[in-house]
Formats: sequence, C-alpha cells, structure tokens
Amino acid sequence: MSIRTKVAQIAGRSVKIALKLTTGGGSSLPGKVAHRISPNILSDLAKHYDVIIITGTNGKTLTTTLTSNILSKAFGKVITNRAGSNMSQGIVGAFLDAKKTSTKERGLAVIEVDEGSLNNVVEALNPKLIVHTNLFDDQTDRYGDTKAAYQLLVQAANKVPNAKILANGDLPLFNSVDLVNAVEYFGLLPNLTNEPIRIACPRCGGKLDYHTRTYSELGDYECSSCGVKRPELKYAVSDITETDLTSSTFTIDDESFTIPIAGVYNVYNALAAYAVAKELGVESAVIKNSLQTTERVFGRQEIIPLGEKTAILNVVKNPVGLNQVIDLIEKDKEPMTFVAILNNRPADGVDLSWLKDGHFDKLAKIEIEEVLTGGIRADRMTEALVEAGFERHTIDEFETLEELVNRITQAKNKNIQIIATYTAMLELRKELKDKGLLK
Repeated sequence: MSIRTKVAQIAGRSVKIALKLTTGGGSSLPGKVAHRISPNILSDLAKHYDVIIITGTNGKTLTTTLTSNILSKAFGKVITNRAGSNMSQGIVGAFLDAKKTSTKERGLAVIEVDEGSLNNVVEALNPKLIVHTNLFDDQTDRYGDTKAAYQLLVQAANKVPNAKILANGDLPLFNSVDLVNAVEYFGLLPNLTNEPIRIACPRCGGKLDYHTRTYSELGDYECSSCGVKRPELKYAVSDITETDLTSSTFTIDDESFTIPIAGVYNVYNALAAYAVAKELGVESAVIKNSLQTTERVFGRQEIIPLGEKTAILNVVKNPVGLNQVIDLIEKDKEPMTFVAILNNRPADGVDLSWLKDGHFDKLAKIEIEEVLTGGIRADRMTEALVEAGFERHTIDEFETLEELVNRITQAKNKNIQIIATYTAMLELRKELKDKGLLK
C-alpha cells in the first residue's frame, strides 16, 4: 500500500468517525475524501480480496445482504457496502475500515454496484464473480433503455475477462450477447402468471414464446424465428411451496429453503445469493440457516413499529418493482392505511412517466380505509392514484414530511403500508429517527 493510500485511508476513517459523532453516519463523504487524496485507493484496498459484484436494476441491496450474510457464516468477516452506497465513493467507504489481509490469506468482499458506476470501478475491484440480477426500465433519463444499460454491463465484463458472470437466465436480454467471460445462469422453473405479454427476441427481433413465466419478461422463453431460448440453468428454483405476506419457501435441488421476506422477486434474490455461495463451495446447510435468519433490509419490506401500529416500508423506483410491491399489498386482507411518498430527485430519476405503468388500480379495489400522499411530487402521486380509480376526496396530500409523519402516527388503522421512492425513503427514515420513532 502506497503512502498516499495510507494517508487517504486515515483521512477517510477520520471523516467517518466525525460523521458518526455528529450526524450518525450514512454519508459517502469519507470515500469521496479518501479518493480525492489517492485516486488509486480502491485498487490498493481491494487487491487483497476476492470480490463479488452485485449489479442490475432491482434486488441489488437485498442480494448483497443475503450473499454477505451467507459468506460471513461460512468464512468469517466479509467486507460489504450493506447500506446500499453503490457508487464509487460509497464503495471506497466500504473498504476504509478493512484491516489489511495478508497475501497468503485473501479476504472476501461483496459489493453492490450501481449499473452506471460499474465501468468506473470494475477494474479496480477486479472481481472473481459478477452477478447480473436483472434489467428493467429504470431512470430512463439516466440510463436510457434496458439495451443501453446492458451495454454498460457488457463493457464492464469485457474489462475483467477472468471474472465469472452469474446471470439471471430468465431474462432474455442477458442472452443477447456472447460474453468473453465464463457464464452460469440461475432461474425459476414454475409458471406463476398467465397475463399476456409481447416481448421481442433480443437477438433477431422476432416474437418470444414462453413455456413458463414468473413476472414481467422473466421466464422460460424461446424465439419462434431464430430459435434462441433460455440457456441451461445451473441453479434453479423448482418450486415455490409457500408464500405469504412475511416469508417465502422454495425448493432448490430437492431441498427446502425459507427467507423471512415475501415476494417472487425476492426468491430470485435468494437464488442469486445461493448461486454465489455454491460457486464458492458453501454447504447447503449453511446457506439454509443464513437465509432463514436474515433480517430485513431498510426500505425493503422494513417493519417499523409505531406504538400499537405497524408500518411496512417498501422502496419503489420503476414499474416492475412497483407492481411486485403492489401485488404483495393486494394480498393483505386487513384494513389498512396506504401511504405513497414520491420524490423525483436525480437519485430517484427525474422522469416520472413510469408511474403510468403502475397497477394502482389493483389497490383501488381492496379495503384501504385512508390514503396519504407526500414528497416533493405528492401532487403527481395523488394524480396517479386518482387516474387509477381512487376518489380524490379520499386522499390526504401533505406538503411536508413532518406533517405526513404526524398524520401516520395518528392513522386510523394498525396496519400501515408505505411505498416511497429512494430519496423519499431516506428522508422518511430520517424524520422518523428525529422523532424518536426509529432507531
């Protein structure tokens, strides 16, 4: 390690300590300061680690958490950016506190990386494995369409040809380019939806037919024109035996696994973590124990006790993720208060056109006793709900989060379902913390 990197590490750690004492932490500033002092700090710090990168549109944070938990149980301490700081500065910050590992005994790091930042860090991290979770339309003002986003992943893979790719085999887009890397695929076998969908073949543009499908364009596909089809799956969920509002149980290689998190989309995340663990030689018993004892990640079906009430907080950022959360809420048969908080800051995506593809009409048909909206674009959120069938006079719109949180604590129902865009989720959690309602 160079003297400059040592100085940068000390400076970054000092900033981190100061932030914890003053604001409680949670900033990318330590990594930013360290990187400014030593532009090569990431490669210097990461070179003693076998790095696993998790990237894609949805599920990065939970997949990172599930993977790091499994590997921690199997191998000991694992470096990770658990808080979801997935751009360059946040990734540097994850390594700042890492103790130097001898060249004889390499450490492990599981790093969530934003698709747009991947090419900036992939060579410095020199990963052993890269997980491609999925790609859906998301922040189109930043990434463009999914094909453009996938090109970012392909470019990054080309920079590290020795890295193995673990890709979601159910996504046709991930079968559109022959990568230079070794590739293994994971996916789900059950058919979980019969809703019609028209998807073009990523190779020839012809119509894809599905033998089975889980949600969106994920499934066992085949092109009627060029014959391209879902690749062979090395890791597959053969059955989802039970799913409710709080957990999911599924089968891999005739073994049953449970995660204390609901939703088919989270079964994919668990399968991705399983695939990583198996690639590294972890026994199934260790994986099973780790998955079933996983704690929920903030903003991902996060349970927030509010006296006698309970709020469930989900972050949403694109139509596919939003509709998966709506499907979960729709299954809740208890009377509820529904809260929707919408920001369109750069980290959320400025373009709000994705709201029109949300299945809010499903929520208009269930027993929701009161609806509250907030965020800097509460007006647009209210408008989207009215367009979906909610009566305008039944929606209470709030100008500030302080007013909204006060109202949430006085909700009519003990059951409170909250959806929020990324920065809205962070701001809500801060407001709850400031009021002593969240640790």
